[in-house]
Amino acid sequence: MEYFLAVSFIALFAYLLVDRPIILIKFKDGQLVSKKGKIPHGFLHDCEEINKRTPFSGTIKVYRNRFNPAKLVLSKDIDHKVQQRIRNVFPHKSFK
Repeated sequence: MEYFLAVSFIALFAYLLVDRPIILIKFKDGQLVSKKGKIPHGFLHDCEEINKRTPFSGTIKVYRNRFNPAKLVLSKDIDHKVQQRIRNVFPHKSFK
């Protein structure tokens, strides 16, 4: 019985600590390195266009939670002006 409780607690903590974004886009030195998830075509196109004009390195993650349709998380490597441009083109209505 104790083993079952210990294993279930470990599984619960592992489940809570694993980073699980629904969308992951990585840029490095002005190039799209990888993309994961079902990305709206317009959002990906706009991110690539922003990256052409002002090249940056970093990651863009989108999380889904119970209260908000989608939460956009940008890495700190991305300049604040570029972050704002990405937030402006983010399609919040696509994730409802």
